[in-house]
Amino acid sequence: MTMTAAETSQQVPLPERTSAAFERLAEPFRRELRLHCYRMLGSLHEAEDLVQETYLRAWRSFDSFEGSGTFRSWLYRIATNACLNALESRKIAQRVLPDRQGPAASGMPESGPATEIAWLEPYPDSQLDGIADDRPNPEARYVSREAVQLAFVATIQQLPPRQRAVLLLCDVLGWAATEAATLLGGSTASINSALQRARETLAKRYPDGRPQVAARPDTAQQELLSRYLSAWEGHDLDGFVALLKEDATFTMPPWLQWYAGREAIRSFFAIAWQSCRGMRLVPTAANGQPAFAVYARTEADPRLAANAIHVLTLEGERISTVTMFLEPRMFAEFGLPLVLEEDGTPTP
Repeated sequence: MTMTAAETSQQVPLPERTSAAFERLAEPFRRELRLHCYRMLGSLHEAEDLVQETYLRAWRSFDSFEGSGTFRSWLYRIATNACLNALESRKIAQRVLPDRQGPAASGMPESGPATEIAWLEPYPDSQLDGIADDRPNPEARYVSREAVQLAFVATIQQLPPRQRAVLLLCDVLGWAATEAATLLGGSTASINSALQRARETLAKRYPDGRPQVAARPDTAQQELLSRYLSAWEGHDLDGFVALLKEDATFTMPPWLQWYAGREAIRSFFAIAWQSCRGMRLVPTAANGQPAFAVYARTEADPRLAANAIHVLTLEGERISTVTMFLEPRMFAEFGLPLVLEEDGTPTP
């Protein structure tokens, strides 16, 4: 694997293994380890907890690091095993989106949100800064922008934890099977077998062998996003629906119900928007995709309060998927306030 400057400083004499030495070696990898844990767990909050646990374990074991491998690979071993332990302790080792839970709905929800289900969370693009966008080495199958897309992360959540780890190490990070075997334990043959099974599962979702690269929006797509903002803020139902592909899908975790097709989505919002008294959309980005933070005013709360994070999938000049995360606590992860003033500034 290609080593960074931080990786080359892997042998530290025991007398010099201080907190400062550990921080100098470890901090350059914090963001990529958080992303790795997010892919493993499907949760930004759990990923942050596991990175903290990784660094605590690594610091406690710092004296035992002998430099037989890179410091980066040593941290990945600790992080991956911490994730596997966390997944083993769960009743269900995957986070999901509503369209993986059942058929599309044909009417309005008849019950409340399914808060007992572990839902997949979005990942702010601001936390991808400083992580390479291209393949880490020729062995990696996926570039970073493919491997962080919401649909990809949702798909690998369907894999058993060990297969998930093998796929991420080999096909996303580009580790050799022998390296993965050393990290996870077991033989190279067992790693190759797990990798093959994981690839077969992904092939069912991606017949072409890989997700489509989510290129940054071009001029026409930027205009599409501007029209989306205007349609939502203006409660322009026809304008919103016109931006969707005919077979577009709309999901809204933590609600189980999801909708497929323009007409079903139109019918839902024709009713849902009746209870809303105004909205403001703030452009952002998540999972390498365009997104909006939506603030809404209701009869119960006249303020523009945090409502949802919309993550969009674009295909050409249309929107193929709208995933609406109705989780105001996520706003802090995007560096956004919980309340806006009328002019769009944060409320103290």
